[in-house]
Parts: sequence; C-alpha cells; structure tokens
Amino acid sequence: MENQNTDNKYLRAKERVDKLKKFYANLWSYIIVISLLAFINYFTNNFRYMWFLWAALGWGIGVFFHAMDTFNLNPFFGKNWEEKKIKEYMQEDGKENKWN
Repeated sequence: MENQNTDNKYLRAKERVDKLKKFYANLWSYIIVISLLAFINYFTNNFRYMWFLWAALGWGIGVFFHAMDTFNLNPFFGKNWEEKKIKEYMQEDGKENKWN
C-alpha cells in the first residue's frame, strides 16, 4: 500500500514537471519567434505598421491560458473544484436515497 502511494506521488510529480517543461518551451518559443518577427517588421518598414503585434496578441492569449492551466490559476475550476463537486453530489445522492 505504501509503495503504491509512493508510485502515485511520483507519477503526479512527473506529470507536473512535464506540464512545466511544456509551458516553458511554449514561452521560450513565443519570446524567440515574436522577437524575430519584430526585427523583421522593423527592418522591412521601420514599424510604420506593426503587424507583428497581431501574432504576439494571438499567441500571447494562448500562452496566457497555458500558464493558467499549468499553474492552476483558473478561478472557476481551481485545484479542488472537482473534488468539492464530487463530494457535494455524493452528499446530495445520499440525502435522496434516505427518502426513497
């Protein structure tokens, strides 16, 4: 039993580390590519029209939601939301069964 708990903790930790690695890879890719696009934009028209900002905005929204998922920053469906809902529904189910 204790060995299984250790294995579960290891798997959860490994999963968390994988999520972090993917987020940081996404963030670094964003920084490098957007910087490259900004340089290209500058050298082609000296920022008369900053078209690279459209790519930065679109990809930036994706990076923002990726960060929310990675660092559990979702205000609506946080870390314990699922557990709380399961317990709530189990309690409701138990109350209904008493009266049937």
